[in-house]
Amino acid sequence: MRITRLIIFFISTMILYWIAMAGLFVSFAYSKGWILADFEFIDAQKAIVLLSSDNNVTLLDVRTKKEYEDKHLKNAIHIPVQRLNTGLDMLNKNKSIIVYCRSGSRSIKASRILEKNGFIPLNVEGGIIELIRNDAEIVR
Repeated sequence: MRITRLIIFFISTMILYWIAMAGLFVSFAYSKGWILADFEFIDAQKAIVLLSSDNNVTLLDVRTKKEYEDKHLKNAIHIPVQRLNTGLDMLNKNKSIIVYCRSGSRSIKASRILEKNGFIPLNVEGGIIELIRNDAEIVR
């Protein structure tokens, strides 16, 4: 009887462990945009080409004010991701919005907000780090 209880306890504990691990993985995958991302990801090179050739795109920097003041892409509109919900009126729904942050994580959160509010976000993979590596025009 005691061994049966121990086996049931062990199995229950293992099931709960794997459910928790699955939950953590789903949460991580969601934050990285690997799942449930209803917007397009573009690489830095494509972003640079679009910015130079397409007048129907807006560039959005969602980093902090300090990061933006340190360096940003030329003609970028700055709305920190934490304030994006209240700053949507600064953006045009008729244009695609190229969204970038430092490395690509905050821009995923911003792209989700934009998409939910009827905008067409294009999330830059690798953020400003990759944009700089691909010779994007930076303002300091």
